[in-house]
Amino acid sequence: MKNFKLITISLLAIALSSTSCTKSDKTKTQSSDAKIPVKIAQVSEKNVPQIVEYPATVQPVFKNNIAPSAPGRIRRIMVDVGSRVGAGQRIVQMDAANLANYQTQIDNLRRNYNRVSELLSVGGASQQDVDNVKVQLEQAENTLKNLNENTYLTSPISGIVTARNYDNGDMYSGQLPVLTVMQINPVKILINVSESYYSKIKVGMGVDMSFDVFPNERFNGNVSLIYPTIDERTRTFTVEIKLPNSNSKVRPGMFGRVIVNYGYANRVVVPDLSVIKQAGSGARYVFVYNDGKVTYKQIEMGQRIGNEYEILSGLSTGDQVVVAGQSKLVDGSMVEIIK
Repeated sequence: MKNFKLITISLLAIALSSTSCTKSDKTKTQSSDAKIPVKIAQVSEKNVPQIVEYPATVQPVFKNNIAPSAPGRIRRIMVDVGSRVGAGQRIVQMDAANLANYQTQIDNLRRNYNRVSELLSVGGASQQDVDNVKVQLEQAENTLKNLNENTYLTSPISGIVTARNYDNGDMYSGQLPVLTVMQINPVKILINVSESYYSKIKVGMGVDMSFDVFPNERFNGNVSLIYPTIDERTRTFTVEIKLPNSNSKVRPGMFGRVIVNYGYANRVVVPDLSVIKQAGSGARYVFVYNDGKVTYKQIEMGQRIGNEYEILSGLSTGDQVVVAGQSKLVDGSMVEIIK
């Protein structure tokens, strides 16, 4: 009788254990088959303005370093940093001792030339004698001209003095220019443009500019030069922009942004709620819905337009993307669409 009771108790334990396992398996199956509720939106196409912003630094149109061709004593610097100068204006005087010596030599050569010319007329000298003196005189005059240019240094451009590296009485050594003069009306700005825009940008094209030091102002310039080659490393080409600067408000060295409008293009756009930024990188992703499940897909974004993003690659018109419920999703998750 005791053995019968033990057998009965064992059979009941096995039955209960079997029932418990069956319930547990059913619960797991139900959990794995559960669909995650999400909201989706359809990708669409829009006519999107193609506006690109380029960082840039202002440069002078011309920059001239003022210095003599040989070392010498600086007698007088006639301008200072910030002075405005005109083209051809004398701005530095170097030591004039050699200039005076050569002027005396030329005066003597001219008298000699006149005397030999008179002797030629009365048969007291040959034509060769006259020619020899004439060559000496011309060489001395050329030397004097060169000395004159290196004694009184002039500005080749109209502009503003931006650097002064010596004082009156210093010895010019040749390491640094005496002065630097820049033309800053207009100024120029160089930007590096992607080769995909090479056929779209034209000389004369208008552009807008902004500068951090003038946060509430916009400036207008024009494309003045397009470099003819593409940099094979960066796949960009250089574009030069001229900016009128009659009031000298914009100065070389200022940081700015050039805004170029390339017109309009049909682009895929998605709601901003659908875009996921991957932690630790700049990559952007979306979950694309298809036939009850989602796929994790990387995208390349363009500009933001209101509450949407322009998509350059990764999606096609007609795709459906998840806009709510992404936090519980992984690649391949089964989902249920809710309204």
